[in-house]
Amino acid sequence: MAKLSNEELLAAFEGMTLLEVSEFVKLFEEKFDVTAAAPVAVVAAGPAGAAPDAEEEKDEFDVILEGAGDKKIQVIKEVRGLTSLGLKEAKDLVDNAPKALLEGVNKEAAEKAKAALEGAGATVTLK
Repeated sequence: MAKLSNEELLAAFEGMTLLEVSEFVKLFEEKFDVTAAAPVAVVAAGPAGAAPDAEEEKDEFDVILEGAGDKKIQVIKEVRGLTSLGLKEAKDLVDNAPKALLEGVNKEAAEKAKAALEGAGATVTLK
């Protein structure tokens, strides 16, 4: 099998949706028994004896679609509007709820997405 260059790999990933890339990362992690999580979380905990005085305000949120409700078609339309997913991918995401719809977005975008999805009849949580 011919070895792909970094540019060829990037070109292949450019043509993929976020869900496809996420699925690839999961398969990659399983195949090679690695994790894509950043090891910075250990450093952020601080010294072992220090108690947090005030919790830092979160600046990144995950929008989790818990359920589609009665208006599934409207929810699929909103999912497509919020993401770059095609019709089939959006339908699969809605059918397989609860699923993460948006990850690592700012508070304003998360609230806006939540309002739009709830307006369409979906159940949404922010984490």
